[in-house]
Amino acid sequence: MNDKIMEDLVEMKKKLTEYINKGRVVEFHGVGEEPAMAVKPDRSKIKPLAKMKNYEGNFLAVDCSTRTLKRANNWGVYLMRVAYASVEGRNIVWGYEESIASTVGDRRARSNFLMDRRLQLESEMALKILHEESEGSASIGSKTLDGLSEGDYILLDGASFFGGKRGFYTLLYEEALRKKVNLLAISKQSPMLHDEKGRDFMAATSMLAHYPTWVYHPIRQANKDKHLYGDVSLVKLCQDSLRVFRCDIMEYLTNCDISELLSPLTAISEDPRCLGYPIALWLAHDFSSPSDSMLLHYHDQVEETLVDDGLLDVLRLEELSCNFPDELHGVKHPFRWERIEHV
Repeated sequence: MNDKIMEDLVEMKKKLTEYINKGRVVEFHGVGEEPAMAVKPDRSKIKPLAKMKNYEGNFLAVDCSTRTLKRANNWGVYLMRVAYASVEGRNIVWGYEESIASTVGDRRARSNFLMDRRLQLESEMALKILHEESEGSASIGSKTLDGLSEGDYILLDGASFFGGKRGFYTLLYEEALRKKVNLLAISKQSPMLHDEKGRDFMAATSMLAHYPTWVYHPIRQANKDKHLYGDVSLVKLCQDSLRVFRCDIMEYLTNCDISELLSPLTAISEDPRCLGYPIALWLAHDFSSPSDSMLLHYHDQVEETLVDDGLLDVLRLEELSCNFPDELHGVKHPFRWERIEHV
């Protein structure tokens, strides 16, 4: 077991000991969801993207998974695995780091905590790679990745909120700007984008577009006062796919030709495993998923730690009061049923 996991287990034990001794402290969390964007689609904002067969540059994507190891109504213990995937031509390099996160609170409080932790881990991994200049490579886990340079891309999973609450590190934005790396944030889904009638904005816009691949820019311009660091846009990256994705373009990139900036993404969006979605992001998502055997290993490590301090029996009773619906469906461990998705 590595030192980081040992530290995480110590922190978990501390939090759950305090919970058993003092109970749960009820906190008010005033952070709501991202406000809805209701806009009438404008055909004039749809521009074609040139189809590219290849691009001589690096596409780095970062993603983080959250899997439940143990949980009850008032606490949870989770395995978080942040991974990167670098795609350069036909060469793929990847790596990951794992940590255990534990938190006390109701479901909403735990969800907010896990969202903050996910953004922290993804920001730190991307920064670790960006900071490797003098050595020329970043070493994460057992993998080595050549450093990024001007013209390369970093693809984040989510929206372009930086700083404040529920945001990526502003230092990541500043470092990408300094190194002239193209930083984009691409969301798997965007339920907050509506047209003027409250319908799905991406579907409504697709009905207006007549290009095989295209960009709609902007839906909303960057506003750093509200922590939105990128122009909110849409992209369709593959002729043979109907899928359209939200793509936030960092403010420092918006003075260039947007179609020219985004066209290289078409070169990595034709993999049949995720047609229309950049393969680097798909790989980062896939590599961030731990195996069931690894989850069982960490589950056992958590229980052994709790046994040593006489905490397991009390906490198991709280699990039983929470997890009976899972057992009715034949689910013994929550990680086989509960996947925490934030975006």
